Formats: sequence, C-alpha cells, structure tokens
Amino acid sequence: MKLVIGNDHAAVEMKNELKAYLEEKGHEVINVGTDTKESFDYAISALKAAKMVANNEVEGGILICGTGVGISLAANKVKGIRCAACSEPVTARLTKQHNNANMIAFGERIVGMEEAKAIVDAWMNAEFEGGRHERRVNQIMEIEKTQDLK
Repeated sequence: MKLVIGNDHAAVEMKNELKAYLEEKGHEVINVGTDTKESFDYAISALKAAKMVANNEVEGGILICGTGVGISLAANKVKGIRCAACSEPVTARLTKQHNNANMIAFGERIVGMEEAKAIVDAWMNAEFEGGRHERRVNQIMEIEKTQDLK
C-alpha cells in the first residue's frame, strides 16, 4: 500500500518509528512532515498529505500532531477527505468500516508507540462495509458539494 505520513514538531519520533514500521511491512510511505523539533505548523503537512490522498496519489494518509485533533481538522478542509482523529484501535477500525475514512490522525502526546501501531494496523486492515454506511458517506460528501453558508 502506498501511504503518506505527515506530522508537526510534536510528533517527529513517532512519525519516524511508524514510517519504519510500515516500510518493514512492505508499504511505501511518503513523508510530508517535519523532521525537526523546531516549531512547525501542522496545517502545512495536513494540507500536503490530504491533497495527495484526494488526488489519488496515495491510498491513504496518517497524520500525527500533539493530540491528533488540529491536524485532522486541517486535513478535513480538503475536498474528498474523511480524516478521523483516533486514540484507540476500535475507533480506527470502525472509521474505515463505517465512514470509509481515507486518513487517520492521532496524537503523540495522547497515545504511546504500541497503541499508535495498533491504531494504524486496525485502520489499514479494515475494509469499508458499504450498504447503509455508503448512503451516509455519500451524504457527508454531498455536504461538500452543496455547502452554502446562508
């Protein structure tokens, strides 16, 4: 699987370890995050990663910041992105099965390394179930097409 991974300064170590973990499993991982602990705005890597997912350059994306919340909010501003902040594997699995999430996010300050691996594995091993969930995902995507602030 070809994936993109992005992060801010709060998640450099976790990003590097997850990237190596995924590559050992045979996945191609493109890094669009920072590799230093100097202050780095998460929206920059979220936008780069989300555009790659939305343009089908990769099959999915993983984002990491301090909590996973800010970076997921930024990614969800890109049309076609369904990014869920997950702090445990069950949510990660269900967000793929029920919401067809094409990206996940989590926080280095929230989850440990082994939990992060379990979250990524659960999300990657899950498959979208379709059925009643497809109707709901289509409704979410329709909001993007028809959003009017009136």
